[in-house]
Amino acid sequence: MLEHISSNKVFDGWHKQYEHYSAVLKCNMRFAIYLPPQAVVNRVPVLYWLSGLTCSDENFMQKAGAQRIAAVLGMAIVCPDTSPRGDGVADAPDGAYDLGLGAGFYLNATQAPWHKHYQMHDYVASELPALVEQHFPVNGQRAIAGHSMGGHGALTIALKHPGRYVSASAFAPICHPMACPWGQKAFAAYLGDDRDSWKQYDAVELLNAGAPALPLKVDQGDDDPFLAEQLLPETLVMAAQNAAVALDYQLHAGYDHSYYFIASFIESHLRFHAKHLQLMDEKHR
Repeated sequence: MLEHISSNKVFDGWHKQYEHYSAVLKCNMRFAIYLPPQAVVNRVPVLYWLSGLTCSDENFMQKAGAQRIAAVLGMAIVCPDTSPRGDGVADAPDGAYDLGLGAGFYLNATQAPWHKHYQMHDYVASELPALVEQHFPVNGQRAIAGHSMGGHGALTIALKHPGRYVSASAFAPICHPMACPWGQKAFAAYLGDDRDSWKQYDAVELLNAGAPALPLKVDQGDDDPFLAEQLLPETLVMAAQNAAVALDYQLHAGYDHSYYFIASFIESHLRFHAKHLQLMDEKHR
């Protein structure tokens, strides 16, 4: 059952927030949805947006400026939270920002105490789309995108579920989490010491293992403070080349890791997905 939290009209469409009980995560979860004006008369495709560490459903919707072009294209956007939350949900004992609340890493945890609630992969890939397609005027066509930890989630979920998404894109994704401090910390806690089990949540490893191809787009700023240590885009570029997977990778001079970067290039991402969702804006109809 959905509980409506808020509504705001924007570019003749509606941004809405809802809360519901997640059977997968065993807690209440909040998500946001933007319904473009076209959804009043037609079912529309959906872009699922996955946000990064410390974020919620609000960051992208308030800062990226995506609604303007989504309204032109006739594309809904769904933005879930980044982790389970609530009483009894495990958190990092030291309050660290990169583990626990706000840092679900879009995987299915197998280790205690995380495994009870931290099943974000199944929530994003299965439970949430089923809920959205039951309650909102969407047509079942899906694309997926994200930023940083959410970029990692978007790429891995798309690569793990061939045919479920028509395209995937990311801003400054954690490309090879098995090889960076953020990923190693999270994977060890959530998945344990068996590094082979980590590979299913690593975009580079999935490409190396022959994951079915789909159109991919990645944008990265060269002034990103996390570029060299945490993000490792060169590993993704090489893996895509070796796998003969089409990856549109762009490195942008002077841009950092913030939503200023995302806002600068979000239109190109929405139009990338619109092409694969076979959407056109009004002037090209």
